[in-house]
Amino acid sequence: MSSLEGRVVLITGAGGGIGSATARTMVAQGAHALIHDITGSALDPLAKELGDSATALVADLTDLAAVKKLWDDAWVVKGHVDVLVNNAGAYPPAPLDAPLEEWLKVWDFSLDLHLKAPAVLCREAVAAYAGLDRGGIIINLASRAAFRGEDPEYWHYAAAKAGVVAMTRTIARQYGRNGVTAFAVAPGYVDTDLNEHFRDTVGVEVAAEQTGLGEVAQPQDVANIIAFLASGLAKHATGTTIDVNGASYVR
Repeated sequence: MSSLEGRVVLITGAGGGIGSATARTMVAQGAHALIHDITGSALDPLAKELGDSATALVADLTDLAAVKKLWDDAWVVKGHVDVLVNNAGAYPPAPLDAPLEEWLKVWDFSLDLHLKAPAVLCREAVAAYAGLDRGGIIINLASRAAFRGEDPEYWHYAAAKAGVVAMTRTIARQYGRNGVTAFAVAPGYVDTDLNEHFRDTVGVEVAAEQTGLGEVAQPQDVANIIAFLASGLAKHATGTTIDVNGASYVR
């Protein structure tokens, strides 16, 4: 039903589970994937696998000047970027009993990575797409935590992801007439290394029991939705947040 033939897609955090599955899915549907991560070594296996259908880009998204450069470098590769997928993420704990300075460092890191960096990329994308007849598509990875809240050590993550949802809705409302569509995708527990602490200490089975399906999502489950949104077939769903949590939290 959907095709991404000829489209150029920038995917941040492409070395991880959801990012790599998304890149593979985009390429399989005809897109060129601009795959980003914080180090080249994180991208080497995926870049080798995708060959000429992908271009690797390296940037530290907590350095906001480097985020702007990432967009500029991405645009140069093919002369355009049709779809932006803000996917990069990390999950450091911020224990309530940690010293305030350490607690705030985690907050600063999390807000830079999960909210400010996507905001910078969205800013550049909106400005670029508004000047094009074909417009462009923004897909921001939010989280179930934006709506349900998160575990005690992860206030920062829930807060940042709630900001992503609000930002996405604002972009959709304000720039749709300029050809910009924007979507948020909100996964619950996905079986990736991002959730390794929960997996190793609590167990995937516990997360599975919380879902209506009796199983946790795999990266491909999220990638399929991202690819569909990237196709342009969901234009009038702009501003929507799509939950991918197996009915572990139903809004």
